[in-house]
Amino acid sequence: MNDWPEGFAQFPHDPRMAAWAGAARGLAEAALAAPGAAWRHGGTWFAGVNALPNGPDGGLPGHPLDGAVIRHLAVGGQAPRCWDRAQISAVAPGYPGRDPGESEAQHRFRRDRAGAHVDGLLPVGPARRRMLKEAHGFVLGLPLTEVTEGRSPMLAWAGSHRIIGEALTAALAGAPPERWPEIDLTEPYHAARREALATCRPVPMLGRPGEAYVIHRHTLHGIAPWADAPEGPPRIIAYFRPEIPFSAWA
Repeated sequence: MNDWPEGFAQFPHDPRMAAWAGAARGLAEAALAAPGAAWRHGGTWFAGVNALPNGPDGGLPGHPLDGAVIRHLAVGGQAPRCWDRAQISAVAPGYPGRDPGESEAQHRFRRDRAGAHVDGLLPVGPARRRMLKEAHGFVLGLPLTEVTEGRSPMLAWAGSHRIIGEALTAALAGAPPERWPEIDLTEPYHAARREALATCRPVPMLGRPGEAYVIHRHTLHGIAPWADAPEGPPRIIAYFRPEIPFSAWA
């Protein structure tokens, strides 16, 4: 992934990936319609972590997880031996709505800055201090429906992985990797995020079933507000975020 100067790579349509996406879509739609499905932000966002029942090889019955993007990751030594269960991300017209209890600042950041974040840096405690609780190797996005600019695509800030990576690697230096989840990264992370938002260009990750994209684990990313028709079906994307040792994250 170090040969991706912008911190992400996009892959064209592949019939093998399209077959997998077709099988995944039905399972995802069933999860969205299930009783008690956790729709947030005023019922406009469903983030089903590990919600897709794929196997440890990433495949679904009769449909292996295969295609140019998977082979690229394998050649680069990035493909995991065991894939996590994919996250189902669905966004409905009107995103982002505002949940009860959500502060105006939190809602404004989601609306105006796409909720820009780096995966694995979780808010801890009442003060929401940011700590590295999950070390993801990358984020692989597989559209299950067509994703256009108006249908809340992921935004990835080009080049932000260098700013974020340098800041957090410096903050973690000197501590053994097993202690990294205990280190408060709030200030260096927020400073690096501000710099990235001010200097890097947000790029929409568009696509249709059979296309794919991968973003570097340090790349700042978020979800663009819905700007398409105010009614209709949600857009759905499956995300794989395999975990790696903390020592390999920085």
